[in-house]
Amino acid sequence: MSAATAQEILIALALALVAASATAAALTRDPARQAVQLAVLGLCLTVLFTLLQAPDVALSQLAVGTAITPLLILLTVRKVRRPTGPRRDRDGRRGGGADEP
Repeated sequence: MSAATAQEILIALALALVAASATAAALTRDPARQAVQLAVLGLCLTVLFTLLQAPDVALSQLAVGTAITPLLILLTVRKVRRPTGPRRDRDGRRGGGADEP
């Protein structure tokens, strides 16, 4: 097996991993899990860019696509999620919602 053929096989394998991880990220419903899937996709893209001999793009993808973007998504999901328990006012008393007696 020549070196060119082995590299083509590795690139095809990396492309398959990118397609699989992108599909998994798109089909995931929970935003926190989707952020983790996005990090995995970024890692697969980093491997692909390295195999395609684009190390500067791979480093950018590693920093932005694998670390910073999923971290920002996770922080945003944590900030946006509301507590599921009964609502309380500032004094710690239960609020009088429409569905409470």
